[in-house]
Amino acid sequence: MKTLFQKIADREIPSKMVYEDEICFAIEDINPQAPTHILVIPKRVISRLSAAMDSDAGTLGHLLTVAGKIAAERGLSGGFRTVINSGPDAGETVPHLHVHLIGGRKLAWPPG
Repeated sequence: MKTLFQKIADREIPSKMVYEDEICFAIEDINPQAPTHILVIPKRVISRLSAAMDSDAGTLGHLLTVAGKIAAERGLSGGFRTVINSGPDAGETVPHLHVHLIGGRKLAWPPG
């Protein structure tokens, strides 16, 4: 069965796509936690960070590079946060790894 993000990538579910290449795509989060809240998602399913393998290193690096490019395009020169939830206790709700790019306001620490 396809994940929610696979259905979005296949255009079966509408979304606000802000970036796409052969490795990943990025969409606006439907429940934003800041003025900028974008999800950067690999097209190939990696269920979660704890399931990633050494062969996924290039994809994982690409996701972070894309997040940085989008942050620059959005003018987040004052800073931004990237988050990857891995497992239900971390708040993971979709079993398809994705990077949250959050910014546009002062972010508190510690999170959660």
